Amino acid sequence: MQDYNYVWADCFEITLELSCCKYPPSSQLQQEWENNRDSLLAFIEKVVHIGVKGFVRDVVTGSGLENATIVVAGIAHNITAGR
Repeated sequence: MQDYNYVWADCFEITLELSCCKYPPSSQLQQEWENNRDSLLAFIEKVVHIGVKGFVRDVVTGSGLENATIVVAGIAHNITAGR
C-alpha cells in the first residue's frame, strides 16, 4: 500500500517497527510506548516540515491552479497539485 500511495496519491507513508515481536501482548503496549515515545516525537518534529507545501497559483491572476504538475530536478517523482 505504501508504494501505491507514493506513486498514485502523492502520499509518503512509513512503517515503524517498535520491537522484534510482531504481536506483543496488550499488557506490554504501554511499556513499548514509553520505550519509543521520545524517539517518535523527535522523528515527527524532524520531518513534519520537510517537503513542499503551499499553493500553486497563476502568476497573472493569482487564482489557484488545479492538477498542476510540480517537477523537481533530480527527483524522479512528480507531484500533482490538488484543488
